[in-house]
Amino acid sequence: MEPTPRRRVVVAINPSASSGRGRGVGDAVVEALRAAGHDVVPLREPTVEALVAAARAQVLTLPHALVVVGGDGVVNLGVGLVVGVPVALGIVPTGTGNDMARTLGIPHDDPEAATRLLVSLLDRPPLVIDAGRVTRGDESTWFGCIVSAGFDAVVNERTNALRWPKGRRRYDLALLIELLRLRPLSYRLELDGASREVEGTLVTVGNGRSFGGGTTVLPEARLDDGLLDVLIVERLGRLQFLRLFLKVAKGTHLADPRVHVHRVRKVVIESDDGIVAYADGELVGPLPVTVEVAPGVLHVIAPAASASA
Repeated sequence: MEPTPRRRVVVAINPSASSGRGRGVGDAVVEALRAAGHDVVPLREPTVEALVAAARAQVLTLPHALVVVGGDGVVNLGVGLVVGVPVALGIVPTGTGNDMARTLGIPHDDPEAATRLLVSLLDRPPLVIDAGRVTRGDESTWFGCIVSAGFDAVVNERTNALRWPKGRRRYDLALLIELLRLRPLSYRLELDGASREVEGTLVTVGNGRSFGGGTTVLPEARLDDGLLDVLIVERLGRLQFLRLFLKVAKGTHLADPRVHVHRVRKVVIESDDGIVAYADGELVGPLPVTVEVAPGVLHVIAPAASASA
């Protein structure tokens, strides 16, 4: 058996993930990679801004991989750093949602298992997938999983504002609070140039399948098909929406006649209702935004079957 080739791997550790859990996991990832014979460059910075700057400088040297240790926020930053560059993105999730890890088939609640998988896949070709780009005004942000621009974004804002409880329960509480405040939203959409006006509750654009820690709103989305899945939920009352959300948990909501999915390369989302967009859980800003897909620009260290899962 030939020895595993020595790789240069940069490990970006977010110490604030899960109240500092990321630092301990990051140290374990560095140790595991070094034990496997790789040349490891650990990045431990006091702020996310400093971490991004250090990681960007390292990516310019073209290491084999940039491994991010943290939640969806730091994964989103990692996507932005390596998109279009021949540097593979590795993920060891330590956050509460970990939706990108879920979509990629990476263990989302077991950092040790995620680390073992990472080490085992380093000697294989990375998975090539699409990335999404959301543009607001003159600023663009890359994302790997989902852009929220409706009730889902409102729940995201509420989740970020809550300090209790932790994990998925915080998202569920935010969902209940905003369900009581549910209101219809008016949208103007352009789906690959075709205009459409919508009175609805939800507009979600997905390269991946889930948000909010495993809420699989786009179960048929693929990471490598060169398309975005646009989910539109028509105007619903509170009880109707709650029933639909229960269908989401069972994966049967796409059969509901008030739910529509369009596959496009580009969508423009506008509204006069003060809706704020989020990309992979990170704030983008108020609508309008333009969301488009960039096929095959992202290399990730993940199981090969996950692109079409």
